[in-house]
Amino acid sequence: MEPSLPPSLAIGLMSGTSRDGVDAALIRSNGLGHVEPLAFLHHSYDDAFRARLAEACDVALKLPAPTAHDLIEQVTRELTDRHAEIVHALIEQAGYHSRDIHAIGFHGHTIAHRPDRRWTWQIGDGQALAKATNIITVHDFRSADVAAGGQGAPLIPIYHGAMTQGLGRPVALLNLGGVANITAIGPDEDMIAFDCGMANALIDDWVQQHFGLAYDKDGRIAATGVVDDATLKQMLTHPFFDASAPKSLDRADFSISQVAHLSPEDGAATLTAFTAMGVARGCALLPHPPQQILVAGGGRLNPVLMEMVGRFCGAEVHAVDSFGWNGDATEAEGFAYMALRRLADLPISFPGTTGAPVPMTGGVICRP
Repeated sequence: MEPSLPPSLAIGLMSGTSRDGVDAALIRSNGLGHVEPLAFLHHSYDDAFRARLAEACDVALKLPAPTAHDLIEQVTRELTDRHAEIVHALIEQAGYHSRDIHAIGFHGHTIAHRPDRRWTWQIGDGQALAKATNIITVHDFRSADVAAGGQGAPLIPIYHGAMTQGLGRPVALLNLGGVANITAIGPDEDMIAFDCGMANALIDDWVQQHFGLAYDKDGRIAATGVVDDATLKQMLTHPFFDASAPKSLDRADFSISQVAHLSPEDGAATLTAFTAMGVARGCALLPHPPQQILVAGGGRLNPVLMEMVGRFCGAEVHAVDSFGWNGDATEAEGFAYMALRRLADLPISFPGTTGAPVPMTGGVICRP
């Protein structure tokens, strides 16, 4: 049995590649099989901050490595302040005090992810957040894994394993956030996980550009369009899809430019199919193709996307909410869980999930 903390309260914070806002979740856990979700809160970003965050990502991708930059430092401060606000709001909503919370798992926001260059960049000031909340804060979860030769992503599989204890094996969990990633847990608890393509990020960019909407609610726009098979086939020639797992990607590895010649409706349909086909290509890499896929993240609310995933993968798909879980909270809960594991020096990444050479813990601990 691994050593662990006694069950403790922890908050997890996630600002995902969709750039829609901050998710905050409160759990009670021992960093092993005991996980009790307690509360969840989402704060949306305003359009102006979302634009500054996107600009920071664009700047970061042009730099040879993480380095000081005025815009990025400004966005980092603002991002950290927004995270502090949601921590205080979540604690108040749940009826606790900051002294009751053992740790915060602060993912920050990924502005560039380049494991091929041995670096990844998540902005967010962990020390400032610890000071603002008076709670031990763990941040920078990915860098140690990447420095050791791993992909630094996905990290959530260790939490998927905890969530699904009691369910039959094998089981597959799919996260459809900005980027799609899948976790497959085999009969012997062996775990394989990797990014399998884009999820909502490109669809969101497309409908925002053409319809002025934040996202394609219920897939209604995609449902009125027709998938352009030639374009889809061309998009799937990207070398990422033929790469072996584990693997990860940056949001900027793909763009909407390849569907720019299509009508707004057909572009939405084709990008939705592109997401689903990425999942199907990922499932083909698994040793046991799943018969059932449990889906978390915003994409689970898009019935057009869910139908395509099921059809292309030849599997039943179910939102994790049907098991009593909150499909919006999964990643934030996962970082709360990983913060507790970091404090107990337990691993959060593994050869089968990130390609790390050995099971590794990760995260920098900041004390108030």
